[in-house]
Amino acid sequence: MTAPLPRTIRWVGDTGGHLELLDQTKLPTEEVVLELRDVEGVVDAIARLCVRGAPAIGVAAAYGVVLGVRARAPTPQTFLGMVAEIANQLSASRPTAVNLRWALERCIGAAAERPNVDALLAEARAIQSDEELMSRKIGEHGAELVPEGGTVLTHCNTGRLATAGDGTALSVLFPAWRRGARFEVLADETRPLLQGARLTALELQREGIPVRVLADGAAAGLIRTGEVQLVIVGADRIAANGDFANKVGTSPLALACHAAGVPFYVAAPMSTFDLAVATGDDIPIEERDATEVTGLHGARVAPEGVGARNPAFDVTPHHLVTGIVTDIGVLKPPFSPHIKESAAGSR
Repeated sequence: MTAPLPRTIRWVGDTGGHLELLDQTKLPTEEVVLELRDVEGVVDAIARLCVRGAPAIGVAAAYGVVLGVRARAPTPQTFLGMVAEIANQLSASRPTAVNLRWALERCIGAAAERPNVDALLAEARAIQSDEELMSRKIGEHGAELVPEGGTVLTHCNTGRLATAGDGTALSVLFPAWRRGARFEVLADETRPLLQGARLTALELQREGIPVRVLADGAAAGLIRTGEVQLVIVGADRIAANGDFANKVGTSPLALACHAAGVPFYVAAPMSTFDLAVATGDDIPIEERDATEVTGLHGARVAPEGVGARNPAFDVTPHHLVTGIVTDIGVLKPPFSPHIKESAAGSR
């Protein structure tokens, strides 16, 4: 039996402890666990994608607040201001994933009620526990969508490496497989950093689920010819009308599914919804360093002097979405009233 991967996120010890993160930039060839003892290390790990995936980023940031406050030892009078300052530092590390700000707001709220490090650590642990529960419930609500004997296509990485629990889109596949459903997964390689080829394929392989890696540009053709029965992806932020941001390359999949009549689902916890954002046009899109596109594994692939655009995410409009699998159920169109009602009920 294949050994499981180390835990994606783990806090070791009490308030004097440290944060452990599985360095995802080293996978699949190396399994390196980072030991972080200051907030600067957490900011760097998030920015460099050592930890990634909206839910996992939020959990890591919550522990980052603990490390930052602990190091500065504020007085009760300055505690809340210090937490807010550290939260802003962490929030700037990746602007698109709303779970990051959601977790940090929870830390600020905890600090306002009890201005001490013990309360912050308890809140960070609660955030991690809540994310684990949400992952499990997403899987419970979405497992029946997986087609028996069919082919499922997914994009980027949405499993245990992206969350505190089983994942978002992959958390739908894991319980379906355990219950006896048999299917194949096509994992888009997900350029430019190959999260699908490096991470999703690894997770599915470890679970024993048949998986093949697919060049991103090949997906639409296979969807059109009927070789894919379901596409399911994650999300980093979902607007109030159901538009959502996810790893760049997601929107073309939705367009292809819409044209071919193939179900296209999003899987995300309620913490990924941002009701303050009316539509996807208002979601900030992170643009990363051009060298991620012009090079691959340290070797330049584009001619010297040629630049690149590198948006990390794209926005998919809600009318292309069949449904959104959440921890409280599967939301169907029309999304705006259902999202508003569900968000109110989950708070």
